[in-house]
Amino acid sequence: MDLILLGKSVILGVVEGLTEFLPISSTGHLILVGDLLNFNDDKGKAFEVIIQFGAILAVCWEYREKLLKVASSFFKSASSRHFVLNLLIASFPAMSLGFLFGKHIKAVLFSPIPVASAFIVGALVIFWAEHRQQSSSNAKSHIRTVDDLSYLDAFKVGLAQCAALIPGTSRSGATIIGGMLFGLPRTVATEFSFFLAIPVIGGATAYELLKLWANPIAISGEFGLAIIVGFIAAFISAFIIVRWLIHYVAHHNFVPFAWYRIIFGCLVLLSAYSGLVAWSH
Repeated sequence: MDLILLGKSVILGVVEGLTEFLPISSTGHLILVGDLLNFNDDKGKAFEVIIQFGAILAVCWEYREKLLKVASSFFKSASSRHFVLNLLIASFPAMSLGFLFGKHIKAVLFSPIPVASAFIVGALVIFWAEHRQQSSSNAKSHIRTVDDLSYLDAFKVGLAQCAALIPGTSRSGATIIGGMLFGLPRTVATEFSFFLAIPVIGGATAYELLKLWANPIAISGEFGLAIIVGFIAAFISAFIIVRWLIHYVAHHNFVPFAWYRIIFGCLVLLSAYSGLVAWSH
């Protein structure tokens, strides 16, 4: 048994779970931590995508009553069908662009320096969105829950999610902040971001599993065990974060996360240009 590999899988699983639903970019953190752990080859990249589904299962468990209600009443309830269609509409832009340009984006931008730069740029967008929401009255007061979103609202959030194709931007950050910029209340934008992660990340995980399935040796033995361990670590840590974030957004804004992004991004850039850390390119 490769204890070092299992240790890396636990660390990456915890990092994934802690960052997936916060506006600080789970992909960006996984790229950086994977680089430090020397687990950034093709297997490492597939591992990072697959364990994201552990975080998604945490959302499914937290909102199991809502999801079961939608599933059981889909053919009888217009509200349930509206909810599912909203998720499909919001998922379509990013999934389409990811399918068309995913390989090129991974080849060019999946490295520490572009990620650190995106961290800083994303922080400035968060500052702008929070200032805009506080200084204006553009929030749509008639929207109180995710069930109140129109198809157009969902499509706009879906367009915002496309920014998350740039690693370091943050999928949750793009959808939450994008929703706020389009007038959605912070709590509704956050909850819709949770639900939107299910089809988007679920689809990405399924795609990676299909690629690995074509080469059973790739997921056998110790690497297969590492995936299971990372998956469990991601589920547990994500469950804790989802519970916490639901309460946090009801009373606080995202400015602290913007400052975190700036500090973290600057540290990565300084460590790179000073030669303190030999980041990959």
